Amino acid sequence: MSEVAIRTCDVVIEVARKRRILGPVSIEIERGEHVLLVGASGCGKTTLLRAIAGLVPPTSGRVELFGQLASSAGRVDLRPELRGIGMLFQEGALWPHMTALRTLLFVLARRGVARRDRRSRASELLERVGLAGLEARKPGTLSGGEAQRLALARALASDARILLLDEPLGPLDQDRRDELLDQLHDLQRELALTIVHVTHDPAEAERVANRTLRMEGGVLI
Repeated sequence: MSEVAIRTCDVVIEVARKRRILGPVSIEIERGEHVLLVGASGCGKTTLLRAIAGLVPPTSGRVELFGQLASSAGRVDLRPELRGIGMLFQEGALWPHMTALRTLLFVLARRGVARRDRRSRASELLERVGLAGLEARKPGTLSGGEAQRLALARALASDARILLLDEPLGPLDQDRRDELLDQLHDLQRELALTIVHVTHDPAEAERVANRTLRMEGGVLI
């Protein structure tokens, strides 16, 4: 029997003066799915990701992750760092002052990994995403593809079961896009990751996605 990784039930998000920017949105995404979320800029895609991640509480409705209540009307019931979620952004959002190794050591320390195990775990992650040998490099000295792979390693270091991708392929050329997509696809199958992939281009990841959802005006159409 399949397991539902993400369930949103009539999620609505309003901002100042009760202006609705999302919803109601109800979706179910099974464990191990790679779902494309497409639509024009400003249609609510990123807002939905933020609601799933716990960065913004729903005005009404609820978010469940693996059957556990994560957010409900006006509340974040499960803190973002406890959700098992990793996020990749268009510009990577890496910490510019930290080397690749230090980035992963920091995340592993926050997770409570024993000090004696952190360096070997960080090295494994860098090797997994093809960055072995670049431990001492800072984000500003990495190519766009390398920076996104470091962002992916950082997400995996947080013990993510769900990856939320907010147009992470935007700054990459076609060859680098294909490489990162292949890597994501391999990791998804190996680790049974659930992926929600926001893009304005439906063709961007069709070959690796299970299905496509389209948003318009804050709702799924």
